[in-house]
Amino acid sequence: MKYARLTKEQFEELTQEFTNFLATQAIDKAEWDKIKSEKPEVAEQELDVFSDLIWEGVLTKATYLEFFSKNHIFLFHCFDTHIKSIVLKSLVPEIDFLSKDGLHWLSDNMFTDTIEMKVGKKEFTEERNFSIFQLIQQGSFLSDGQLYNQINSILEA
Repeated sequence: MKYARLTKEQFEELTQEFTNFLATQAIDKAEWDKIKSEKPEVAEQELDVFSDLIWEGVLTKATYLEFFSKNHIFLFHCFDTHIKSIVLKSLVPEIDFLSKDGLHWLSDNMFTDTIEMKVGKKEFTEERNFSIFQLIQQGSFLSDGQLYNQINSILEA
């Protein structure tokens, strides 16, 4: 398996897609039930293949990621061969970016000396989608890029 198996909840959300996936292999509900009971290892393989297909599609479309911790915000813009980042760090230890108050504080103090801002660029050393998957495994989530683009446009001005 290249990525990770989808969760039970994710499979439930993708029931129709999974049904279509099985149908492309001429497996209907009765056949699937039979496979699950008589050949559980084959059923596991099907779940893994489907999971990888879903992940591949999601990761291929991924353009922006965000990661928040108590004192840091990491904003990523993913390209074909590299990733750009904007890292915001609060120099005020009691500020918590995981709270609504912390984010409000950030908006009021974005371009003050209480925020350290770094911009970076890194070439992918592994396959693009796998690199993005690793960031997601570490806690990043897909975003619309609004925050990245707002900050980046100010930095470029």
